[in-house]
Amino acid sequence: MSDFLGIHGTALALREQRLQLLSANLANADTPGFKAQDLDFTSALQSALQPNAAAGDAIDAASQGARFARPSSQPSVDGNTVDGEREHALFAQAALEYRASLTFVESKVRGMLTAITGQ
Repeated sequence: MSDFLGIHGTALALREQRLQLLSANLANADTPGFKAQDLDFTSALQSALQPNAAAGDAIDAASQGARFARPSSQPSVDGNTVDGEREHALFAQAALEYRASLTFVESKVRGMLTAITGQ
């Protein structure tokens, strides 16, 4: 199945993990000492697609390796580095990217079902 979807199945899983990180940032916007995290999608995808990586483990390992703490754009008394407006913008962009990947995967699956059923 991974050959059928190419990189898109892996990309979709990594985009989901990035959305989870960004939503955790938003959920912890008022938590003292919380450090905003993000995922370098490009490096995570490259790492997950390495030929010697095992399928499910590769995505998790790539995601862990590509995570980084995002520095604060403004000083905070409580040490929290979440900037709400920035997080909302990043989340909206990441959601659009996720939806684009999902639409592509859905299209591939629909095409395969049409080929199988003949309808």
